[in-house]
Amino acid sequence: MTKKRKANKGEVPQYYVEGSHDAIIEPAEWQLVQTEMQRRKNAGRSHNCCSPFSAKLKCGDCGEYFGSKVWHSNSKYKRTVWQCNAKFKGESRCATPHLYEQRIKELFLEALGILMENREEVIGDCRTVMDVLVDSSAIEAELEAVSREKEVTAGLIQSLVDENATRKLDQHDYRKKYDGYASRYAALESREDSLEKERERKEIQYDIFNGFITGLEEMRELPVDFNEKLFHRLVDYATVYSDGRMVFTFRNGAEVSTEI
Repeated sequence: MTKKRKANKGEVPQYYVEGSHDAIIEPAEWQLVQTEMQRRKNAGRSHNCCSPFSAKLKCGDCGEYFGSKVWHSNSKYKRTVWQCNAKFKGESRCATPHLYEQRIKELFLEALGILMENREEVIGDCRTVMDVLVDSSAIEAELEAVSREKEVTAGLIQSLVDENATRKLDQHDYRKKYDGYASRYAALESREDSLEKERERKEIQYDIFNGFITGLEEMRELPVDFNEKLFHRLVDYATVYSDGRMVFTFRNGAEVSTEI
């Protein structure tokens, strides 16, 4: 009635509603972006995210990423090329060639055409993998067992501490028992963390495969022009070799070799 806003800090019930409206970004695409950001972060250096090829092209000689360079920036012959970031570092220079952006796009479409030759088989294989990824029953069961064992161990630790506080125990034996329980509890926590990370990894992989399949299913015919969104959905990375090959590694693990 007063038209004044007040934050609800528990005075009245609060509810979290899922799926109440269409998402601005599809969940699978959002997860793909998060995975890509983490992958670039793990690379150990910053990358220009303005280009779809940033942190996507690897040097077959040294393993370093390719970076963009602008040639003839102040003339009508201005062109953007990609070359190994470590090409002129150290005594042994990489022999991998530089690539023009347009040629990278053409090679992607060429590799995509080869992948599309077995489109239905690729989609079927992906669905089989997704069926395995979606099943986390074994992980859930072990997590539950670990959680129960943590509770038991925590109870043993507390009982030992209480006993030591009320009775005169041999402190050497007390410390030995306490350290044993504490070590056991720490090992259980570590295992629990590993299981949760494995469950998360499976969920992320599922979303990646789902986005990959969606990209293939929406594509009824090979695109004529380069599509940045499709490139991100389908390609994990591409490796440039000094013998003139560029091998695309797609998100389903398939590798397609093209000639530069």
